[in-house]
Amino acid sequence: MKFHLLRLCLLLSLSASLQATDVEREQRWVDQTVDMIFDGKPVFLEAVGHRFLSIYMESKTATSKGVIVLHGTGFHPDWEQVVRPVRVGMTERGWNTLSIQLPLLEKTAAYEDYVPLYPEVPSRMQAATNYLVDQGVETIVVVAHSQGATMAGYYLARTEHEVQAFVAIGMSSQYKQAEINSAESLKLIKIPVLDIFGSRDFPTVLETAEARLQASKHNSAYEQLIVDDAYHFFDNTNHERQLLKIMTQWLEEQL
Repeated sequence: MKFHLLRLCLLLSLSASLQATDVEREQRWVDQTVDMIFDGKPVFLEAVGHRFLSIYMESKTATSKGVIVLHGTGFHPDWEQVVRPVRVGMTERGWNTLSIQLPLLEKTAAYEDYVPLYPEVPSRMQAATNYLVDQGVETIVVVAHSQGATMAGYYLARTEHEVQAFVAIGMSSQYKQAEINSAESLKLIKIPVLDIFGSRDFPTVLETAEARLQASKHNSAYEQLIVDDAYHFFDNTNHERQLLKIMTQWLEEQL
């Protein structure tokens, strides 16, 4: 019994040491964004004792389908590029949406600096899943942008989950560490995956597209689509509409 108690204490201590998110920066995002949320409502979820922001928005029509929306590096759940258009736009297409805050570092942190934060992702994803289930959602998908897509791949490849499809927007495979390289994650993912990006996306996205395609040869429900002339943030209104149309049509075909 003493051994098991000691082991439990060590595991809890390890979990605490992995809590590397910049709590103060997360709070600053809360302070700056909550009062500016006009579509949907702020919801605070908890993961390993850490309270984090999410935004829930119900579908315009009755549905039991839900989307977990994930932002890119250093952003927040109502980011105006990709994230807000997706979380709001999908409610007009028959989906409830829950956009969540992912772990953060200071503003000057580089993409690769986020590596130690990946172990924090599964608990946030599970908290988001639990919330959607509590709202009566039965079909859960993940739509994630940029590093959020890499984090989603990390979670879906290595954790038991209830997610039924994954839409990755502007996902790259640049990490050398296998456990957080999205191509390596794709080798372990068996649910339907839509890997979508712009023809003018970041070089790291375009240059690793073939690696992601080859990594998904085992998955007959993996598809790669390119939006002509779109950049990484799909910041053209027409490209936003294309993105939403492609995603929702693909999800209807898969589910």
